[in-house]
Amino acid sequence: MTEGPLFPEGRKCSGCGVKLQNEDANKPGYLPVQALEREPVICQRCFRIKNYNESSSVTVEQDEFLRLLSQIGEKDALVIHIVDIFDFEGSVIGGLQRFVGTNPVLLAVNKIDLLPKVTNWNKLLNWVQKQAKELGLRTQDIIFCSAKQNKGFDRLLEAVEQYRGDRDVYVVGATNVGKSTLINRLIRDYSDLDQELTTSRYPGTTLDMVNIPLDDGQYIIDTPGIMYPSRYSELIGPKDLSVIMADKPLKPIVYQLNEGQTLYFGGFGRFDFIQGDHQSFTCFVSGKMPIHRTKLERADELFEKHAGEMLSPPNRDEISKLPAWTRHEFRIPRGSRSDIFISGLGWIKVNGESGAVVAVHVPKGIKVLLRPSLI
Repeated sequence: MTEGPLFPEGRKCSGCGVKLQNEDANKPGYLPVQALEREPVICQRCFRIKNYNESSSVTVEQDEFLRLLSQIGEKDALVIHIVDIFDFEGSVIGGLQRFVGTNPVLLAVNKIDLLPKVTNWNKLLNWVQKQAKELGLRTQDIIFCSAKQNKGFDRLLEAVEQYRGDRDVYVVGATNVGKSTLINRLIRDYSDLDQELTTSRYPGTTLDMVNIPLDDGQYIIDTPGIMYPSRYSELIGPKDLSVIMADKPLKPIVYQLNEGQTLYFGGFGRFDFIQGDHQSFTCFVSGKMPIHRTKLERADELFEKHAGEMLSPPNRDEISKLPAWTRHEFRIPRGSRSDIFISGLGWIKVNGESGAVVAVHVPKGIKVLLRPSLI
C-alpha cells in the first residue's frame, strides 16, 4: 500500500469503514489513487453502489470470511447462499449452518444454463436437497437461477419477499458464483439509493461488509466472496480460467474405455480406469477443455514429456507454479450411479453398473470426491 499523504495509515472508507488500499482491486477497500480527491472518500465498491446502483466483487481469505460469517448468527436476518451448479461441492460454504444459527437460508443455485436442456429439474431438485442435507445445510427454499440469462431471479425475489419480513438480507457465496449479479438485482428491486450510502454499522459488524439501505429501513449486506483454495479457479490465472470455466451449455463427451486406459484433461488433471469391465464414462467439462486418451502404462511418461505442450493448458510455466499432483483412488460399487467430481474442472459420470476402480490425479489440495450422479 502507498504510504504518506496519499494513503495515510488507518485511512478508512467513509461508506463502509474498511481500510483503504490501492494495490488489489479484488480486495476490500480498493481505491484508485486519483479518487482520493473525491468527497466523501469511499472505496470503489461503495462508489459503484452509490453512483451506479451496482456492486463489484471483492474477495477475502477463508479465515477472514469465517470471522465475517460469525456475525450473522447474532442478527435477525435472511441469508441468501449462492452456489455454482457446475462446482456445487466446491462452492458450498462448509459449516454455514453453525454460523447463521436459526436464521432462514435461501439456497440460490446459479448457472443452471450450463446444464443440458434435457435435464430433469425435479430430479435435480431432489439431488440438491439430498446433497445440501448431507452437508448439514438447512434451507428454507431452493431456487434455480441463471445470472447470465437472468432466469429464475423473479422466483428468487418472490422468495426474498416471502421470507424477509423486516429482516436484513445477507448475501454470501464463494468467488465466481455470480454473487455480484444477484446483489445488483436486489439493489435495483429493493434499494432507494437517493439517500447516502450508509455509514452506520451494527454493533460488532466487521468492516468488510457493505450495508445497502432498503426502502423500509433495513439493509442488504454485501459480503466479500470467500476464496477456497480447494477449487481450481483459485489456483490459475485469468487466461486458463477462461478455458476451465464453462460459459456455454455442457456437451457431454462419452468415452468407451477398457481397464488400463487414461484420460488427460489438458495438463490440469488425469483420470485412470484401473480395473473393471469395458464401459463408458461421460465427461462434463468446459467445451474449451482438450481431452487426450492414452494407455495407463504410458501416462506418467506422456506427462513428463508433453505437459504444457500437447497436454495443455496450462503451459509449462504455469504448470510449474501448481502444487505437485496427488492421486485419489475410488472403488465404484456395482449398480451405483456415481460421478467423480473435481472442483472447478467438472465431473466424470460412471455409466457402467458392473463396478470399477478408478483414480484421479490433480494438484494437491484440489477437492475430489465420489458423489451420486447429478445427471
